[in-house]
Amino acid sequence: MEVIKLKFPLNIDKTKIPPLCLALGYFDGVHLGHQKVILEAKKQAHQKGLHTAVMTFDPHPSVVLRKNDKHVQYITPLAEKIKIIEELGIDYLFIVHFTTEFANLLPQEFIDQFVIDLNVKHVVAGFDFSYGRMGKGTMEVLPFHSREKFTFTIVEKLTTGNEKVSSTRIRQYIKDGRTAELPELLGRFYMTAGIVVHGDKRGRTIGFPTANVETKDEYILPPLGVYAVKIKIGEAWYEGVCNVGYKPTFNKEALRVSVEVHVFDFNKDIYGELVVVEWHQYLRKEQKFSGIEELVTQIEKDKQNAIDYFNKRLC
Repeated sequence: MEVIKLKFPLNIDKTKIPPLCLALGYFDGVHLGHQKVILEAKKQAHQKGLHTAVMTFDPHPSVVLRKNDKHVQYITPLAEKIKIIEELGIDYLFIVHFTTEFANLLPQEFIDQFVIDLNVKHVVAGFDFSYGRMGKGTMEVLPFHSREKFTFTIVEKLTTGNEKVSSTRIRQYIKDGRTAELPELLGRFYMTAGIVVHGDKRGRTIGFPTANVETKDEYILPPLGVYAVKIKIGEAWYEGVCNVGYKPTFNKEALRVSVEVHVFDFNKDIYGELVVVEWHQYLRKEQKFSGIEELVTQIEKDKQNAIDYFNKRLC
């Protein structure tokens, strides 16, 4: 997949772009609803003899349009979004730098410069996609703005449990700790990436060494508590149990939430390595214990509950 970064005014040699079928959307999460749009674009491209393309935007429009919202947490930060879209078998990914100037383009200007001028012959988007200044461009007026230069397909909403599959819904599930339910919306478990850093190394003194994962701020973290997780180290996946919290038994004044994974059947030095945590089952809330013995007993229970969870998934 060729990744092409665009900005306004358009900064690309248009003559080198082949005829395209373009999926339009922000696609945070690249969830099952988004995949429905992208896979429809693949289908239409195959039928019409076109190359496939996806267009997304960076940073999140709210960073530019809402002056008080300068930091946004993503379901899939840009690097992860690129990887997932590539795995869907797309030829081109256009990443448009979202700026105030770009946001002020009239709907017709957006279509002329970022669709027609990119040699797009067919557009695929969700029923609620909007474009141009104030989101005035909608799928209802797209035929007018197309100038008959391209055809289009509107993808209807995808629902589960009588509710639309949406990035907003997924964000709420993550924030509520409903990690086990996310595959029915995302098509996969929720994942976060981070670097393994040195902690206080107290876990190894009580028989439960942990990988202290410094998670990038751009990710949404599930709420404080203990989770059954998988962790990708190098190219291998391992099962484990993860504590998200402030370690109240030991540290009464911690200011930053820690993500610590006790990896089952693993004893290598991985400091400085980039790892991926895959969030499976919420096990219990974070709690303070009267002493180390009580803490160790509970960690043993957490570990067994996580093992039982993964064993059931194999059945």
